Amino acid sequence: MVERITEIYVILENKPSQLGDLCSFLAENEINIDAIGVFHDTAKLIVQQLNKAVKLLTKLNYTTELRDVLKVDLENRPGALADVTTKLGDEGINIEYCYGTLAHKGNGISVIMDVSNIEKACQILGA
Repeated sequence: MVERITEIYVILENKPSQLGDLCSFLAENEINIDAIGVFHDTAKLIVQQLNKAVKLLTKLNYTTELRDVLKVDLENRPGALADVTTKLGDEGINIEYCYGTLAHKGNGISVIMDVSNIEKACQILGA
């Protein structure tokens, strides 16, 4: 399954406790993190209560941005991710970044991808 979703892109200082503070703040406000990718000085978050999370983060002076990304559910088997990424690459779609999470059901995984052409990627992957 391929789904277009919105992630919260959060700027963090690259120093100790920043990620812990962010995650603790969200937990204290009953916002569950469904997926997270952390890259040097940014965190990319998938949460169920998107609007509430953005309001709370803004209130605490976090710099945030909303981005449309793809959530691709895959079988947890060798080659599943290679199949998807090769299909996209063969069609000239660049994957800016990708991170994964365990699927909510069964033995699958989900990957979150920021791609250069989200509409075309959805068509290629059958969304």
